Amino acid sequence: MRDTPRPQGTVGDIRPWPPQLRPGRALAHTTGASGSGSPHRSDKRPPQTPRGGRPSDLIGRPGTTPPVPGRPASFFLLGLPALLFALITWQVVSGGLLLRVDERVSHALVHPDRFSGGLSDLGNVEVAVPVLVLVLVHVARRGRRAGTRRWWLPPLAAAVVMALVPALVVPVKELVARPGTPVVPPATGYYPSGHTATAAVAYGAAALLLFPWLRSAYARRGLVVLCAVLNLGVGFGLVRRGYHWPLDVIASWCLCTTLLTALWLFLAHSQE
Repeated sequence: MRDTPRPQGTVGDIRPWPPQLRPGRALAHTTGASGSGSPHRSDKRPPQTPRGGRPSDLIGRPGTTPPVPGRPASFFLLGLPALLFALITWQVVSGGLLLRVDERVSHALVHPDRFSGGLSDLGNVEVAVPVLVLVLVHVARRGRRAGTRRWWLPPLAAAVVMALVPALVVPVKELVARPGTPVVPPATGYYPSGHTATAAVAYGAAALLLFPWLRSAYARRGLVVLCAVLNLGVGFGLVRRGYHWPLDVIASWCLCTTLLTALWLFLAHSQE
């Protein structure tokens, strides 16, 4: 088959001058094209967002603020952990199915050793709280030197959340009065785990405060991984050593997830 030849221009179609621009067309790189008044855009928008018009991040540097979760994400991070905490508490008080499963899992996991004891010690007040205090001082000094607006607010908010831990955990311990595992001396008040809550809020709040100051994505990921590893290690050590039942640890994680999410939302909205 032969291709249909394209129509060729005649000799009379050849013009000795360059093609002229047709009126009414928007040109992307023509100054004031189509009456737009913009040197680069035809839709009356600036070529890019001016640097001065960008919102600042948590520490006042030009850029974007950390993403704030919407309503579904806020419910997932705030409401769901609180709901799980209430469910676990009800099962522990009523002696439900979860309590029997919890006891079986504990008997299978308990094996006291030095390693698990060292991991559980990371949840001690003498270890976790000083780490948070050092981060509070560091972030406050950096924010003040950088001239950040309300530099004192993030450290103060983290300190308040840390103070809420005993205010919430101790009354629940007294009300539930759950006995400990067979490894520990006979006593009550093991639910929820205070060591787990102390570690989760101290290390989690410290990570939230340091996160905006880290410019490298690898450093930020490493900080998140380190925080997760520390808290998982504390929980594993407490269960492995026999200091707490598994549900004691899980319930504290649920409670502290709600507290840390509230802190995250507060820090994000306070810097908008």
